[in-house]
Amino acid sequence: MSVKLLGYLCLLLVALCPSWAEQQQQQCLTSANNCDECIQSGPACAWCIGPHANTRCHTVKGLRRAGCRRSDMYNPQGRVQVVKNDSSTGPANAKALSLQPREVSLRLRPGVSQSFPLTITMPTDQPITELTMVTSPVPAGVNITFSNIMNENPLVVQVTVEAAQCPSERDDLTQNRTGPWPVHITPRGFALSVKLEITLEYSCRSGPKAPVCSGRGKCEEGFCMCDVRMIPEERYSGQYCECNNFDCPYHNGRICGGHGRCECGRCRCDDDWTGEDCICTMESASCLSKNQKLCDDKGMCQCGVCKCERPYGGRTCEDFPF
Repeated sequence: MSVKLLGYLCLLLVALCPSWAEQQQQQCLTSANNCDECIQSGPACAWCIGPHANTRCHTVKGLRRAGCRRSDMYNPQGRVQVVKNDSSTGPANAKALSLQPREVSLRLRPGVSQSFPLTITMPTDQPITELTMVTSPVPAGVNITFSNIMNENPLVVQVTVEAAQCPSERDDLTQNRTGPWPVHITPRGFALSVKLEITLEYSCRSGPKAPVCSGRGKCEEGFCMCDVRMIPEERYSGQYCECNNFDCPYHNGRICGGHGRCECGRCRCDDDWTGEDCICTMESASCLSKNQKLCDDKGMCQCGVCKCERPYGGRTCEDFPF
């Protein structure tokens, strides 16, 4: 009996532990009053911007179960992109410092760090010692740390950047709250530097030069509030108000042919309909010949219409010219 009981306990632990661990990793502040509080409550937390959402802050799966559309979810992930490397193709100057990369773009989700390796080739006449990195002033709430990966020439330093939280209105009012912010990293004693362009994903712009909220809304606390259309059924959506439900193909005066819905400029067709404008039926009953074969096996049924092989014709390819 004890062996069986132990076996049952093991099975119970296997069943419960993964879900328990997932719950621990995905604790989201469901009572969050705004996007800022939500996305900082955990790396897996997302915010629903849908106008009629009952659940605002949860994991992506949780929001989907609550009926929030994916286009209405704000779930920044962050990324690192090398913008510029040292393009020198000639022989390296043994007496000059070399840095690689030279320019890096970082998009940060508050509370989630991003890292990249910085390769420093020291001048040959410079002794290999512990190198100190100097940074230009960084925005409030942003931390930059360095750790050596290789302590030989060339040196490899791991650069880690993290925005501990979204800047508040009480922080430096002279700075943009979401970026982009230029920051320069310079080895102490040298003039050459690496440029970082840091942007918070908690932002109302899809890119550094993009208009605020795509020109279709207002930015409130780093969160886009999309404009309201005069026609109630039409609305803007998306993290940057970049989507809408009315800019899709029309057929006979009906959006998506009356057989689908418009999501972010694309028709999502109802079952049994397909095509860019959802006017192509997938039903094949109209293509059945008298012998119940599709186009009498002499053609293809496309959008409910037989495309007959030559020389056959007729509605179901049963006609043959004599």
